[in-house]
Amino acid sequence: MVIRKPLTQRLYSTVPPNKSGPPSVPAMLAVASMGFAAYYTLVKSREGEPMHRRKEFITPQQEESFKKKRSADREDKVNEPVVPVPAFSADDVTVVFVLGGPGSGKGTQSENLTKDYGFVHLSAGDLLRAEQKREGSKYGELINHYIREGLIVPMEVTIALLEQAMKEAMAEGKGSRFLIDGFPRKLDQAIKFEEVVVPSKFVLYFECPEEVMLRRLLKRGESSGRVDDNIESIRKRFVTFIETSMPVIDKFEKENKVKKVSCDQPVEDVYKHVKNIFDELFSQKKLE
Repeated sequence: MVIRKPLTQRLYSTVPPNKSGPPSVPAMLAVASMGFAAYYTLVKSREGEPMHRRKEFITPQQEESFKKKRSADREDKVNEPVVPVPAFSADDVTVVFVLGGPGSGKGTQSENLTKDYGFVHLSAGDLLRAEQKREGSKYGELINHYIREGLIVPMEVTIALLEQAMKEAMAEGKGSRFLIDGFPRKLDQAIKFEEVVVPSKFVLYFECPEEVMLRRLLKRGESSGRVDDNIESIRKRFVTFIETSMPVIDKFEKENKVKKVSCDQPVEDVYKHVKNIFDELFSQKKLE
């Protein structure tokens, strides 16, 4: 009879016991760094950024080509034109330019429209003359020189005065519909105003024979006290209008934005034609 001895567990081993303690600080920092790098790469890849790869070897010629391309890209960004943002939206502010030769009746008809249609009348000439007389104005002498010589005041001055007058009228609750009388008088003025202030609705253009305008202006000069209501300045203004303002009319006519009215007739008859135009365009927008 064979007697089997029960299996017993070994209580010893030939392998020396593991004497290692907790990991060292440098080892933990290395592991943490690797983990953070892996996490950062994962996040950036999910954001659509390419994962960094080992830099490939490039020749000096390729490196120089890359530098030139980067330089050209930077130059293109610097030279990229800045598109100005208008001060007002055409949906919120309505501007009608009122143009015509000196003495064509722009001011008279604008005052009638102000009463009947609730427009704010802004005369570029009146604003310039008021600025010319304002004590301490840095533009006073410059404006006086240009007006006296029958020349056009620099557009930066006129546009700044118009924009400020519009803001003040709106702040005072006078409305947001404007008749701008005697402006723009040059093509660059028209373009710049629509770029930095607001695009216009249309141009109301008063056609009038020169001899009629001359007669009206000389009559007005008897009591107006204006430095430009004399025969010499009037002749210069006529020439200026033909040479510089007619291209403005031509520009807007090509855009189908010109409404012409003949003013070689009594003031009342002229206004009947003007009213027909405004009734057609603003009949649903009259102020109650």
